[in-house]
Amino acid sequence: METFDTVVLGAGAAGMMCAIHAASRGGRVLIVDHAKSPGEKIRISGGGRCNFTNIGTSARNFLSGNPHFAKSALGRYTQRDFIALVEKHRIAYHEKTLGQLFCDNSAKDIIAMLLDEMRSAGCELRLATTLEGLERAEDGFAVTLGGDGAAKIRCRYFVVACGGKSIPKMGATGLGYQIAGQFDLAVTETRAALVPLTFGEDVLASFREIAGVAADVRVSHGKTSFDEALLFTHRGLSGPAILQISSYWREKEPIKIAFLPKDDIFGALCASKRENGRRSISNALGEILPKRLATYLAEAHGWAGTMGECSDKKLAAIASIVQGWEVFPIGSEGYRTAEVTLGGVDTAGLNSRTMEAKTVDGLYFIGEVVDVTGWLGGYNFQWAWSSGWAAGTAIAER
Repeated sequence: METFDTVVLGAGAAGMMCAIHAASRGGRVLIVDHAKSPGEKIRISGGGRCNFTNIGTSARNFLSGNPHFAKSALGRYTQRDFIALVEKHRIAYHEKTLGQLFCDNSAKDIIAMLLDEMRSAGCELRLATTLEGLERAEDGFAVTLGGDGAAKIRCRYFVVACGGKSIPKMGATGLGYQIAGQFDLAVTETRAALVPLTFGEDVLASFREIAGVAADVRVSHGKTSFDEALLFTHRGLSGPAILQISSYWREKEPIKIAFLPKDDIFGALCASKRENGRRSISNALGEILPKRLATYLAEAHGWAGTMGECSDKKLAAIASIVQGWEVFPIGSEGYRTAEVTLGGVDTAGLNSRTMEAKTVDGLYFIGEVVDVTGWLGGYNFQWAWSSGWAAGTAIAER
């Protein structure tokens, strides 16, 4: 029987951050993961360069059953704190767009930084190791591990940091939710988020003609909207704007797309009419939008004839559709391509300052497994750093 103060399940962003801080005052910390390498989601994120935080992070950038829950952790370990850690390790980085920070070199730099911090803190890491059993024991938990790091362990604190269901090909499972259920903690409805949206075959047949076309848009669902890029694909719609709105969209509901939302489309069409009334509507739109998209919209809505034949009323109607096109997705690509899982362990059962279960002393939930889901753009990593820090620091101070 081995003994540790803390066992952390999951060597991802949140788990490694937690382990570092839990061990900061001499506590014995073991972190385990079923993968053969730590930080696999970090490695593939941001096109291999890891969008490790966002300089504009605040609680308003997150979805949760309790919109106030994330405020404590985010406010006490901020994006500026993590940036300071990155700079301490002399990792070069840059802002790409909308406050998103990326490594200049590789996401592996962030993994190496975390591993270095873990070594300095004295953490033990066991990979290719599975959780076979977890039970309450006197003064803590009895943990049974399988795989390469097989062992029977007693620990005072157990931290669940094994993520959600997104990207199952990398080993993602619902294990964290099962552990919550085992200890009678509620789990909210979960679904794929930050994910491309799909359409029925009738719509897809026409979308395929413009697959690969991208455009700047404002995508809206109810009162929520995002101004970013949209991409037409052979399966439906993707791109940052679509991934963002997917966290809010529900089946059988429409989304509204406004192409070039900050431009005066009506004014541009009127100017085109004055300049050359013999120009076709499709060609006139093609001077404003990508040509293939302009052709598609004209054919889809029956906009035939020349600009000279269009009344101002018709041009206004065309502009209204271009900047208010309503479409009905039938689903999403699911967890296979989702960047995160929406929903998770109900925050009502967790202490927002420590991330500890209110009814199970010594049991903590951090990162994606919790019902706190960020926007696209580095927000989910910041939640991992902040929630991991909150739990690790709370454990170290006990």
